[in-house]
Amino acid sequence: MLANKENDGIDLEKIRSEEVDSESSPPDYHISTYPADYTLEVLHQKWSKDEIKIPKFQRNFVWTQTQSSKLIESFLIGLPVPAIFLYTERRSQDYLVIDGQQRLRTIFDYFNGKFDSEKGGKRPIFRLKGLNERSIYRGKSYEELPDLDKRMLQNSILRSFIVKQQDPDDDTSMYHIFERLNTGGTMLVSQEIRNCVYQGEFSTFLDDINTLDCWRTILGKQVTDSRKRDVELILRFFALRNYGKYKSPMKEHLNKFMGRNVNPTQEELFALRRVFEDTCSSVVANLGEKPFHVRTGLNAAVFDSVMVSFSNHLRTIPHNVKERFKRLVDDEDFENCTKSNTTNDQVVARRFSAAANQLFGK
Repeated sequence: MLANKENDGIDLEKIRSEEVDSESSPPDYHISTYPADYTLEVLHQKWSKDEIKIPKFQRNFVWTQTQSSKLIESFLIGLPVPAIFLYTERRSQDYLVIDGQQRLRTIFDYFNGKFDSEKGGKRPIFRLKGLNERSIYRGKSYEELPDLDKRMLQNSILRSFIVKQQDPDDDTSMYHIFERLNTGGTMLVSQEIRNCVYQGEFSTFLDDINTLDCWRTILGKQVTDSRKRDVELILRFFALRNYGKYKSPMKEHLNKFMGRNVNPTQEELFALRRVFEDTCSSVVANLGEKPFHVRTGLNAAVFDSVMVSFSNHLRTIPHNVKERFKRLVDDEDFENCTKSNTTNDQVVARRFSAAANQLFGK
């Protein structure tokens, strides 16, 4: 789940059990997949009514106007176009684009008349460019097409594979579908995928508190991690506060927690922010900067057990907690629990219990 540092990333200790966990296969699901031959006009109507949603990929719209023009030409002259994948979101019945955003945004932009370049600046009129000089469509915007060609384009089919989770009664399979079908550029990592499939108030909240000064002091890096591994650590803190209900793999535990908490109330978010900020402030005040860099980089297993223990004892911090922390990380059994099998149910329970007893016991 947590990988090595990158040049612009946080410094995380490499733990083999965490890597194995991140590569674990999904649990049992009952998922149906069926084809739907939507016309481009119908897809555009759904897009206009916000029934098709494109999640916040790391890789945004990257096609050039020439690439996009050739796609439109393919529809106009009847060339085959690869299918797209749409996930049916249980709560809203909206479609979430799993694969095919470049094709869909090209189609919608052409119908709307403007080319949506990610490079910024004024959006040019979307006229077909880069086509053969003898092409009758070269230089044409949608409005400039003959009526017959407009209708032909509107009625063109883009095969769509509709994916729907039947069981269990949630949308947790979306994570694994994204993980396997994400085809754009650099593959997304765990928290980037979660931010795609569990969009809502909670994901926005995690990004917000990720910039807190006390939290950045714990991480030892002021710049946020481009792959959102710092955000994943915050999620791990919240998801393991009730560690007695933890069941491996860690990846799936985090998925389910985020899936259950897509849109908390403002009162709930305020309470979560307060406990996280108070915990971070207490850790920094009592243990100093970068306290969880106990060997090479930040150790996620030391982090989760100690942070959760602090959050449960904010009003009863012993005066010698720093010395207690040193004894804890030097303890052979605790060290073993933070070096191997770190996502195992029994190992998680053992290290959380050790942290609470050594730091805050009598």
